Amino acid sequence: MRIETFNQIAQIYKAGKSGKAANTESVSASRDEVQISSFGREYQIAKQAVAEASDIREDKVAELKARVKSGNYTVDTGDFASRLLEKYHALSR
Repeated sequence: MRIETFNQIAQIYKAGKSGKAANTESVSASRDEVQISSFGREYQIAKQAVAEASDIREDKVAELKARVKSGNYTVDTGDFASRLLEKYHALSR
């Protein structure tokens, strides 16, 4: 590409000139504002409560530990097998 051609194109489109800034005195000083709906606030509160909650239910764990230790914990093998098969089939889909 020849430099003369570029200069001609720049003159046509006036790319070399910068435009003057608009008068900003007439523009009012406004601020951006965000408003969160009540649903959004409730959602954030619920999300925070779930994040702070423990993944382990200590009361259930303590009860099961006590039953196992005392020898009173029994497992229904038929129920266990059917649930195991349900999980297997759900994963293999």
